[in-house]
Amino acid sequence: MGSHQKLSAAGILIALGIIYGDIGTSPLYVLNAITSGKQITEELVVGALSLIIWTLTLQTTIKYVVLTLQADNRGEGGVFSLFALVRRRRKWLVIPAMIGGAALLADGMITPPISVTSAIEGLKQVPAFSSISQTTIIYIVIGILTVLFFLQQFGTAFIGKFFGPVMSVWFAMLAILGVLHFTDEWVVFKAFNPYYGIHLLVTYPKGFYILGGVFLCTTGAEALYSDLGHCGKWNIRYSWILVKSCLILNYLGQGAWLLSNHKGSVITTAMLETGFNPFYGVMPGWFLYFGITIATAAAIIASQALISGSFTLISESMRLNLWPKFKIVYPTEARGQLFIPAINLLLFAGCIGIVLYFKKASNMEAAYGLAITLCMIATSILFANYLVQKRAKPSLIYLYLLVYLSIEISFLWANMEKFTHGGYVTLIVGGGLFFIMYDWYRARKIKNRYVEFVRLDQYVPQIQELSNDKTVPRYATHLVYMTSADIEKEIEHKIIYSILFKKPKRADIYWFVHVDTLDDPYTAEYKVTHIIPNDIIRIDFRLGFRVEPKIDLFFRKVVEDLVINHEVNVTSRYESLGKNNIAGDFQFIVMEKYLSQDNELSFWEKIVMKFHFLLKEISLSEEKGFGLDPGKVVIEKFPLIVAPVDIKIKRIQE
Repeated sequence: MGSHQKLSAAGILIALGIIYGDIGTSPLYVLNAITSGKQITEELVVGALSLIIWTLTLQTTIKYVVLTLQADNRGEGGVFSLFALVRRRRKWLVIPAMIGGAALLADGMITPPISVTSAIEGLKQVPAFSSISQTTIIYIVIGILTVLFFLQQFGTAFIGKFFGPVMSVWFAMLAILGVLHFTDEWVVFKAFNPYYGIHLLVTYPKGFYILGGVFLCTTGAEALYSDLGHCGKWNIRYSWILVKSCLILNYLGQGAWLLSNHKGSVITTAMLETGFNPFYGVMPGWFLYFGITIATAAAIIASQALISGSFTLISESMRLNLWPKFKIVYPTEARGQLFIPAINLLLFAGCIGIVLYFKKASNMEAAYGLAITLCMIATSILFANYLVQKRAKPSLIYLYLLVYLSIEISFLWANMEKFTHGGYVTLIVGGGLFFIMYDWYRARKIKNRYVEFVRLDQYVPQIQELSNDKTVPRYATHLVYMTSADIEKEIEHKIIYSILFKKPKRADIYWFVHVDTLDDPYTAEYKVTHIIPNDIIRIDFRLGFRVEPKIDLFFRKVVEDLVINHEVNVTSRYESLGKNNIAGDFQFIVMEKYLSQDNELSFWEKIVMKFHFLLKEISLSEEKGFGLDPGKVVIEKFPLIVAPVDIKIKRIQE
């Protein structure tokens, strides 16, 4: 465990910087979303504040900070780390895992636009900029997001040092601005009584749908769990006490300001057009420039956390075979720092599309939250299975499911009101991302149904004979095949076909390399099986789902160790090279499938397979996915016949 994961002042500062960006910037838009189009009354404000306080308590504090953080996978968190812990229990658990992953990615496309736009719209509150047009604000937001995504390729090691101090200033500012307005209306303190929240839901016209706006206060809870590996659970738990206190103080201050200045008024669209926002309302006029600057910085940090989290999420899903392989770059030596150019481009296009489509933060609120409720439901299902695995009392597991599925399905139902106002955008985006994951997973299952494994020992004599047959030109000194056979004594029939029948490939030593992705994150180990010493060797790599599969480097290291231990002789068998002690050549063979025309698939399976091969065209090739040196790789194509066509033809006599 890294030193930053132990409880320390530095760990808490790091947690403030990278964990709470999303949930910490929610005061920018939550009360705006709740009060938009409504008359400001004590019942509305106190009830809404009560719902916010108890949502932060039940959902963020108890579910995530207290309970879910216990489900750490060797220090790592997030929906895929949780899935890796429980996937052996039930095969269908892959579905909630994919829903959760897709929803988090969709959230990563809307958090940066809504956070940055809400911050920049504060300029309308400054007299010098009061006439600023929404088009100008859009340009500023797009400029900020463009720079942010451009900088991703360089890593965040340097700029990350400022995240903690900036967010510390942000939370201090939230608390102070809130406290300054307590004297406006002391009645807001009644919000700590849950009665007022429940009363609002039951008696207020369409009160239940207020939950759609309330939910925005807890959207960052899922990201909090995903970032567990960066800070450790105790740093998150202790820093959350400070963060939650600052958030509640600010919400109370905003509520008091609303009652003091706008009681009886209706928050109209015209007011929102002029930049009305209780978040900026609680700021003194002279403080606005500084407040907007800090809000923008906090919004950028929140966006950065979501973008980094998306890269980690995709890298995990690639290793778990739930996403096509894309190029991963490691810009710094820092653990967990990675950059995926294709995903960066996808997120950037998504964010710019959201800004251009919705134009205003108040419009984006309609799209925000709907997808993330699905992610929270998925986490509840996976965590309940984790509790079963840990042999928790069944009564407690059922209580957990009853409480949290009730809360989250209520939020989902309330958020469905947003569907026609923009919620469909995030559901379309999330649905598209889910289909990519589902297709990649399903196509692999379809292919695996028809992968034929054979007993290797049946073919060992023939392989040895071929190796010693001087009439066949030597193909390579060392011939290396990647195999998916989990059992040591088995091999794919296609590999035997490639060695013996397609075009006989004579080599001095045949290597079979298998990569097993483990459920824990950072394991990197290997096992060597000498099937025929110095003739046929199998290497099994056991890699954690966060370990980059640099098979070329790993393989070289293994061969080096075997030579040092005198387990293998890699000297070239060519006489002229062998007498000078020159190592033999290594040739990797990668078997690449293509969908044969000779298939009879169902309509749905045909769609799945066609889309799968389309994804393969734009994703990393097999050899790059395994981190192999292209100069040493031969790609051998073979047809994938998953459902052979039944040909009926008869011979006729002349």
